Amino acid sequence: MAKGMKTIAWLSILITIIAVIIYQAKPFEIIYTTAITAGTIAYHFWMRLFVGGVFNFLLNNKVDYNKKWFRVGKAEQKLYRILKVKKWKQYFPTYDKNAFDRKQHSWNEIAQAMCQSELVHETIAVLSFLPILSSRWFGATLVFVLTSIFSALFDLTFVMIQRYNRPRVLKLLSLTRR
Repeated sequence: MAKGMKTIAWLSILITIIAVIIYQAKPFEIIYTTAITAGTIAYHFWMRLFVGGVFNFLLNNKVDYNKKWFRVGKAEQKLYRILKVKKWKQYFPTYDKNAFDRKQHSWNEIAQAMCQSELVHETIAVLSFLPILSSRWFGATLVFVLTSIFSALFDLTFVMIQRYNRPRVLKLLSLTRR
C-alpha cells in the first residue's frame, strides 16, 4: 500500500507539471482540467503521506489508548453494528500491515498503533477540505467541495474501522494480562 501511494503521489505531481507546461503553450480546457485534477490528487496523496509521517515521527505508535478521546461508547458500538463495519472493513487497505501484525507486536502495541492511525485519519479528514480554498483561483467550486467531502468520508471509514476494532483488541489485551 505504501509503495502504491508514493507512486501515485509522484505521478500526479509529474502529470500536473507536464499539464501546466502544455497549457502555457496551448491553453486548451482539457489540459487546464487535467492540471487541476492531477494537482488535487497530488495534494491529497502528499498530504496523507506528510500527516502520517509527522504523526509517526512525533508519536511513533506510542499513544495512550486510555485517554477519553479513544473511548468507544455503547451508542457508537451500536452505530458500527448498524453500519455493518464487521462485514466491509476487510476490503479496505492498510498502509502498514506490520504495525498491526500480532507476530511482531503485543496487543498493547497494536492498540497504540490503532490510536495513532485514528488520529492520522481524523487529521486527514479535516485537511481534505483545504482544496476548496483553491476554487477561489481555479473555479469549479462544486468539484472541489465534492472531492473534499468524498476524501474526508473515505478517511472517516478508517477511523470507524479503528474504533470498531479497538474494544476487541483491548479485551484481548486484558485477557493476556490475567
